[in-house]
Amino acid sequence: MQVLALVPGGISEQLLFFPTLEHLKQAFPKAEISVVVEPAAAAAYRVSKVVKSTIPYPFGKNNSPADWANLLGIVRDLEYEVVLTTTQDWATALMLWLSGVPTRVGYQGPANNLFLTATVPDKPQQYAAFRYHDLLAPLELFDPCLDITINVPQGDIGWVQGQLQSQEIGDQGYVLMYPGPAEGQPDDTYPPESWIAIAQDFQRRQPGLPLVLLQQPETAAAVKVISQSVPALKVIRPDNLGQIAALVAGANLLLTTDSYISELGVALSVFTLGLFGGNKPSDRLPPVNETEQRFLGITSATNKVADINVDTVMKKVWGEG
Repeated sequence: MQVLALVPGGISEQLLFFPTLEHLKQAFPKAEISVVVEPAAAAAYRVSKVVKSTIPYPFGKNNSPADWANLLGIVRDLEYEVVLTTTQDWATALMLWLSGVPTRVGYQGPANNLFLTATVPDKPQQYAAFRYHDLLAPLELFDPCLDITINVPQGDIGWVQGQLQSQEIGDQGYVLMYPGPAEGQPDDTYPPESWIAIAQDFQRRQPGLPLVLLQQPETAAAVKVISQSVPALKVIRPDNLGQIAALVAGANLLLTTDSYISELGVALSVFTLGLFGGNKPSDRLPPVNETEQRFLGITSATNKVADINVDTVMKKVWGEG
């Protein structure tokens, strides 16, 4: 059984779609699953347990008629039996109809209602993983949505262990901080001076607990400023998503903006405190477990992560309010 999923968006969206793919694989163990994905988000599937291949495709305004025709040809040639799509535009719906895939499932809307074989109501106000999981209903898969889970390659785990040893970070664990932009808002970042204040508060209250900054291309400038002001901070620069996941897995606490890093924290069941701007925690984090609040979000009153008060963050960290 050949299954195709079309999932636009960044790495976060791919991770949030993982439970849907996992449920498909459990229901149809012999299924071979492929995903059409933005080129920059294909890295997510390094840690997927079930996806056989990815097909790069520039969704939205970035694609051309040639891209569209090329994808149509690929879908036709590989003779998929089922396709799931989170898209609702006319061009994609038409392409899937022309592809001849027998079972085409998406959200209700003018284009999908016309060109797909089954549609479900789109409920964007729920946790995003639940929203994606709704697409399985036409396949008569009604079990509850699974948790996000990932598979971290052993080589990536070994790389992180080597980094921790070289920086003399022992078995006591560490606090991992990701000073990157909020999801979907590349210009909305938590100011370096706020991260500096957080790091200094940790050093005052827990002087023996290592603090690690996660450096990626999008955080390089902030990491430079923060590490210059707090020299005791450790800086680790993973090369791929598997290494990032392995670094997240070893943390006692993850402090991050709403991003693919917070989704990795959820997938790895690491205590995660996310800073939210335009998104709501209820849309991006699993429902709160009252017995153990492992994933928490702080929402900006102005929809800007930059406006979250440092005192608010630290009170949440230390359980003071």
